Amino acid sequence: MQKPPAGGVQDGSGDFVQIINRHKRYIVSVEVYINRSIVIKQSGCEIQSMNSTTPFSSVGVIGGGAWGTALAALCAGNGIATTLWAREEDVARAVAHRHENTAFLPGVPLPQSLAATHSLGSAAAAEALLFVVPAQFARAAFAELRGAAADPALPVALCSKGIERASGMLMTEVLSTVWPEAKPAVLSGPSFARDVAKGLPTAVTLACADEALGARWMATIGAPHFRPYYSDDLTGAELGGAIKNVLAIAAGVVDGRGLGQSARAALIARGFAEFQRLGMALGARRETLAGLSGLGDLILTASSAHSRNMSLGMELGRGRTLEEVLGERNTVSEGVATADAIHALAQKAGVDAPICEAVSDLVNARKSVDEIIAALLARPLKSET
Repeated sequence: MQKPPAGGVQDGSGDFVQIINRHKRYIVSVEVYINRSIVIKQSGCEIQSMNSTTPFSSVGVIGGGAWGTALAALCAGNGIATTLWAREEDVARAVAHRHENTAFLPGVPLPQSLAATHSLGSAAAAEALLFVVPAQFARAAFAELRGAAADPALPVALCSKGIERASGMLMTEVLSTVWPEAKPAVLSGPSFARDVAKGLPTAVTLACADEALGARWMATIGAPHFRPYYSDDLTGAELGGAIKNVLAIAAGVVDGRGLGQSARAALIARGFAEFQRLGMALGARRETLAGLSGLGDLILTASSAHSRNMSLGMELGRGRTLEEVLGERNTVSEGVATADAIHALAQKAGVDAPICEAVSDLVNARKSVDEIIAALLARPLKSET
């Protein structure tokens, strides 16, 4: 990216417009902080300032797990009237009265202003919704929300990372089928809930076909420690969040089996290759797949034992059964259900995706860990594509 001459953008608003006007001949993208967050995007002479975009006055967060709680805390911390809906009544009570999600995000204090409810109608009364219900339960939740919303034409940012196993649909496709009036966006990227809730630096992708609506979402969730980057590629953002969970299970198996860090690095790289092949076959853009919601999220999820999907893979690699591992958890590992959907999509598109296929075989007990490793290592040598 070409930079403007010295003395260009400064960290203050007094002479900001004058400086930009002075350098209109430059086609640049500039990002600075003033107060909470500003994103100025110039293409020719068009400038959009997130600071001049009005955030939503109220947000309902649908899903009281760790990620939903972290996003609710983020919005409440930004001064947005925020209501967190939790399926579990005890979670809603704990958030409302103790200002802590003791079940899913223990030890992290939440803003006093954050409201919580077990009533879907109360949360759906907000101006916009962040949807954080696991993908396999999304269809029923969309139908309930549509019935509960006073205005069905609500902006809905999809924050669940998965594909519906029964239909093979992305979350935007399920939403448009069940709730066609809703205005979709996708929030995805490398972001552990605890990091976000504790105010640690995080960057994500906010994808929305309507740029003005995307700007409102960015003004609502953006903060100095939480940086959303805009894209209009919803398909790429969704696929990145879904496929990386499947690949993270595979990376966990490599670690759990003690195959070494070189093997894990090779798996992540070759996994990303099939990730790109499938994504582009399904209409995603290469730059989205290589961005925060794609490669960025893959690096995080396939490199840390804090990842639910990688830690599950580690246990499978150590010889435990899927039933044993899932029986000990109160959280959802989306990659388990998504593996079959990704495998089916790859077959339908005629895309070679051996690692995703291997994870599907593993979680369905069609092959053992050792059989899968042997089969992958016996594949013919080929060019790196």
